[in-house]
Amino acid sequence: MATLTLLQAINDALKTEMRLDDRVVTFGEDVGFVGGVFRTTEGIQKEFGEGRCFDTPLSESGIIGAAIGMALYGLRPIAEIQFLDFIYPAFDQIISEAAKMRYRSGAQFTCPMVIRTPYGGGIKGGHYHSQSTEAFFAHTPGLKVVIPSNPYDAKGLLISAIRDEDPVMFLEPKRLYRALKGEVPESAYTVPLGKAVVTKEGSDVSLFCWGAMVPVCMEAATKAAQKNLNIEVVDLRTITPLDVETVLASAQKTGRVVIVHEAVKTAGFGAEISALISERAMEYMKAPILRVAGFDTPFPYTLEHVYMPDPVRVLMAIEKVTQY
Repeated sequence: MATLTLLQAINDALKTEMRLDDRVVTFGEDVGFVGGVFRTTEGIQKEFGEGRCFDTPLSESGIIGAAIGMALYGLRPIAEIQFLDFIYPAFDQIISEAAKMRYRSGAQFTCPMVIRTPYGGGIKGGHYHSQSTEAFFAHTPGLKVVIPSNPYDAKGLLISAIRDEDPVMFLEPKRLYRALKGEVPESAYTVPLGKAVVTKEGSDVSLFCWGAMVPVCMEAATKAAQKNLNIEVVDLRTITPLDVETVLASAQKTGRVVIVHEAVKTAGFGAEISALISERAMEYMKAPILRVAGFDTPFPYTLEHVYMPDPVRVLMAIEKVTQY
């Protein structure tokens, strides 16, 4: 076992799959010689050459369009978009082409490609480098949306995404790139897409979260334990496909639910989880379902620490549902 940061685990996953499968290529703005703005692709061009790891023009639609063509003709492209905030020029390519390829061709064609991109706040990036808009993509049939929260999952989920036959959005919480370390196997392994994990068992309240909010929820659960509250923390890992079985089992077990995400509250993915539980497990609920989320404003620079959910805000929601 190696002890890696989340960023190093992603780099390791890329190298592992590129060694095993010569169809795997990776490209994007500055991913080659420089190794990416966060250095997630550092050393890859040196090992695999410019034919398999290369820089592109600053054209997100061109990057994604090229990846779609590569996927249709037998490669396994991994396209990096420097920040999720910059992906929108490629939105039509992702939504209208990649996501619909299997359906529109009657399954004659698939589009096995991965779009890697850092998302979220926590690095003082301001409103153009800090957004969490995963709900845009979760709303689109044909796309998988994967969001790791730790180094072990990052490597295993990325390998699963590369091997998947359909397009996968792989959103990387940049706040956690170097913030935590964990044991990661040196060999290839997979973490299944569409399978949540209970990172902490509990009986009083279920916290549903993903990405950078998982450590926040774990800290809130620790603070709640000091108040004799036993909190369950569920890391969704992928929001589409959503692990409905695990979500409902946890909600039914505790009867109290708090959903935590960094994205704006209105129409965030937390609303989908709330609706799911309301439709299929309402009789188990002992309190209203609460969401702790970003505010319905552009992401602020100086007030970043106020905008992003923190353990104090999560603990307040926990106390509210337990006191209902």
